[in-house]
Amino acid sequence: MNILALLSHTELFSPLSEGSRERIATIAVEKTLKKNQTLFLEGDRGHGIYLLVSGNIQLSKANPSGDRNVIIKSVKPGEIFAEVILFESDKYPVTATAVKKSLVFFFPKNQFLSLLESRDFRNEFILMLLRKQRYLTERLRSLITMDVGDKLFHYLGQHYGAKERIVPGIAKKDLAAAIDAAPETLSRLLLRLKKNGTLLWKDGEIIIKRGFWDTFGQA
Repeated sequence: MNILALLSHTELFSPLSEGSRERIATIAVEKTLKKNQTLFLEGDRGHGIYLLVSGNIQLSKANPSGDRNVIIKSVKPGEIFAEVILFESDKYPVTATAVKKSLVFFFPKNQFLSLLESRDFRNEFILMLLRKQRYLTERLRSLITMDVGDKLFHYLGQHYGAKERIVPGIAKKDLAAAIDAAPETLSRLLLRLKKNGTLLWKDGEIIIKRGFWDTFGQA
């Protein structure tokens, strides 16, 4: 398995030079997860970050009352997750569970921080983080101005891709929480989309009007 090729396609590490990615590759540890196996729990002490190679990982968080978990993200192959552990927190803020058999690379926090002792690596990594922060700030400003319909399709596109048929694998109330909408608001939106033929949620599958994604997001 070519880990360098994988790193070159991740959002976090692709902006780095090949030499820096080679250093990161040297600390990678391969791990295989069985279906429904928990990788880490919300509140566990964080020892590193992960790159999903194959399979599917769901990230969930306990709701305020603590009586259930809300799925907040479905990690796709090629994505880095739990990177908050590097600098922001020493505990995982979510629970990570393998939806099916999955393969991940684990990057130990202590070894990664040791790489930052190299001035060249540190400067390059900090520059990359600053660029990413500016990008995320702009994305946040954009999301704040979105109506609930745009939030829904943005979420679907980000998590499942621009597909005409999607099996979300989450309840409607969890999807409502993920797009910061009340369940009743999402229900009214889904009814409206069904009536105008844009989207139908039936038997656990979302069917989107053919050609919709070609124009979504265009002015």
